[in-house]
Formats: sequence, structure tokens, C-alpha cells
Amino acid sequence: MNVIRLAELREEPLSVDEVRAAATDPGAGGIALFIGTVRDHDGGRAVTRLSYSAHPSAQARLREVAEKVATGFGVRALAAVHRVGDLEIGDVAVVVAAACPHRADAFAACRALIDDIKESVPIWKHQRFGDGSSEWVNGA
Repeated sequence: MNVIRLAELREEPLSVDEVRAAATDPGAGGIALFIGTVRDHDGGRAVTRLSYSAHPSAQARLREVAEKVATGFGVRALAAVHRVGDLEIGDVAVVVAAACPHRADAFAACRALIDDIKESVPIWKHQRFGDGSSEWVNGA
């Protein structure tokens, strides 16, 4: 059974409903979902917008991360989508979901999935601040 139902990078706006539906499984007693959005501040500075860029290997690495998480928590289904390109404040940047027989495992798998994506998938964030400055940040 393929438990990785969705693992993609996309330039277009993300659908939370699509990710939730991809993680639906009749053997799951719970689905944990994380939605990462673009916030209007970072480190005490006003963020006006940002862009995500990804290494060509990022989508393959995203799948590898999902496969690793799937083996550790009794996962029935996993889904993860990360946005690339220009985003505005409030836009959805990443959505991940984990479905497991029990809620504790679903929460743990979802957290491991987003944490591992941020740590090891080569995606970079270019933040633009209200004062006209900008910075690059490694990670989602």
C-alpha cells in the first residue's frame, strides 16, 4: 500500500482540502493537519512579502522525507505540498497531513513531517521587509 498520497512543490495557491482528502484513509482514526502561512513579521521586523525558491532536487527530497516519516508512526496516509514563487501575507505556504489509526501517532507524524521538511528539503525563503531590506532564510 502506498501511504505517500501527495508530495509536491507547486507555484499555484495550495488547497488545504486537497491535502486533507489525500490523507483520508478508512483505517485512520485521526488525521493531523498543519497549515503554514506567511506571517507579517519576523524577528521584530515587518514582513511585506516573500518568495520561496527550491533546488531541483527538492521534490525528490520531499518524497524521501515523507517515506521516512511514514515508516515511524504507523501511518496510513501522508500528504505534503509546499509552495514556491512569490507569496503575500496570509498566503498558505505549506500544508502537511498525516493519517494514523490513533490521534497521538497522527500528531507525532504530522509534526515530524513538517519539522523534517523544514530541516532537510532544500527550499529557501527570501523575505522582504517594510524598511526595504531583505534576507534569505534556509528552510520552509
